[in-house]
Amino acid sequence: MAHSKSAKKRHKKNVARRTVNRAVRSTLKTHVTRVRDAVTAKDFGLADTEARLTATKLDRAAARGVIHKNAASRTKSRLQHLIRSAKTAGAPAKPAPSK
Repeated sequence: MAHSKSAKKRHKKNVARRTVNRAVRSTLKTHVTRVRDAVTAKDFGLADTEARLTATKLDRAAARGVIHKNAASRTKSRLQHLIRSAKTAGAPAKPAPSK
């Protein structure tokens, strides 16, 4: 337990920051799940919208130091790749050109 006045204040600030950071991380996980669920449901319009919102949230969390900037970038990249590959897999194959 903290003994000095400054250590008590530091502990109090750390607890407050931890609760805010936990909430931000939880929100990020929720948004990532929404994108994945939209892709699974093949609702690509919703997936694109949610991905854009999620990318903004990830960048903001990275700027504030809640998550590492490379982790944010990696997550955004994986979501975009998921959406892109699901779109191409669901699209009908191009017919071979006739001669």
